[in-house]
Amino acid sequence: MDRIVDLIRAKRDGEELTLEDFERLVNGFTRSEIPDYQMSAFLMAGYCNDFTDAEATALTMAMLNCGHRLDMSDVPKPRVDKHSTGGVGDKVTLVAAPIAAAAGIKIPMIIGRGLGHTGGTFDKLQSIPGFRTELKMGEFQTQVKEHGLAFTGQTDEISPADRRLYALRDVTGTVECAALIAASIMSKKLAEGLDALLLDIKVGRGALIKGRGEARKLAQLMISIGRRMNVSVQALLTDMDQPLGFTVGNALEVMEASQTLQGQGPPDVTTLSIELAARMIYLGEPSRSMESARDQAQQLLADGSALTKFRDVIAAQGGDPEIVYRFDLLPNASGEQVVTSPRDGFIGRINADDIGRAAAMLGAGRDNVEDTIDPAVGVILQSKVGDQVVAGQQLCALYYTAETHVAEAVQLVEDAFRLSANPPEPRPLILDLVQ
Repeated sequence: MDRIVDLIRAKRDGEELTLEDFERLVNGFTRSEIPDYQMSAFLMAGYCNDFTDAEATALTMAMLNCGHRLDMSDVPKPRVDKHSTGGVGDKVTLVAAPIAAAAGIKIPMIIGRGLGHTGGTFDKLQSIPGFRTELKMGEFQTQVKEHGLAFTGQTDEISPADRRLYALRDVTGTVECAALIAASIMSKKLAEGLDALLLDIKVGRGALIKGRGEARKLAQLMISIGRRMNVSVQALLTDMDQPLGFTVGNALEVMEASQTLQGQGPPDVTTLSIELAARMIYLGEPSRSMESARDQAQQLLADGSALTKFRDVIAAQGGDPEIVYRFDLLPNASGEQVVTSPRDGFIGRINADDIGRAAAMLGAGRDNVEDTIDPAVGVILQSKVGDQVVAGQQLCALYYTAETHVAEAVQLVEDAFRLSANPPEPRPLILDLVQ
């Protein structure tokens, strides 16, 4: 196929592309030889017709080979990372990674911006004044070696193709494609020089993946890609029907992560953070038991070691470590709108998708590639599924800095809550393990 439009037509017509085809697309797009409109057309063709597993692997390899791979040979093992597919209120990376690093795991973490209504770790950390979210390869490697944990976004050196595709998928309605999700995640993570990778695949209304079957398929695809690169990969499928924790919004989630590291976090955030950290420790030291890894993770959270690690990393990357105690140092919204319960009852459902879209509408997410995130805005819940409430009781509050879309956001939040006469059946937080 001589022209890029021929590759677009081929994918549109359901043909299977080769590694060479994907390399032409990825390299050309990264060098700005292929315009956004053609790559958008290709992404939509693949989204509508789906990619085969072989194509997903080929796309991952093309994206990986487009940039540099980190040489982590002078960083002591074990080198383990974790990645979440993204969910509403998912700030767990900011808790689990410091716990695992405090246990001696080396974590070179390449982070991403938020996709759709799900906030990315990149955006959360950018809300910390002074925090540098883009490190040069050399300083990134040095920080991993010295502190056991470093965060950096995709750069012109690391995952340059994914950096551009990530933003384009966000605004072309192609976020939820399993092959594109797998290639995006694995091309970044395989560039990190890892021994093992833990995936947190969110499932439910507030996740990119709505069903457990889809989530298992995605997990198996990424495990297969990892195996070909001699990287051990495991995946936890976790619930994202309601928001995780009580906060949704970048600075708000940094606050809640800090509270969790001080032993004062919500039960769901604390439980999931410990479980993910424990599994990272276990993947790094597979000769030990999961029970001992879990005990160690709980101890490192309880004795303040994980909090100290988080503070050290913030300071190392130019941020003010005092933000973990002084939330007034973080961006704060100027306006507040309270939503109350219309009647007595039990909270039977909180649609995480609606809450996430409301937060994005206030400025916590992006509609266009060029959009700037407002780090201060978001939603704070006062109640979770299963809680009993009375008429007039506060359900949540919306925090904003511009009134433009507040009324629409309030309507979304009101629609997100469903009341019932009886308490709902509890839904497990951790749904499955795929390995």
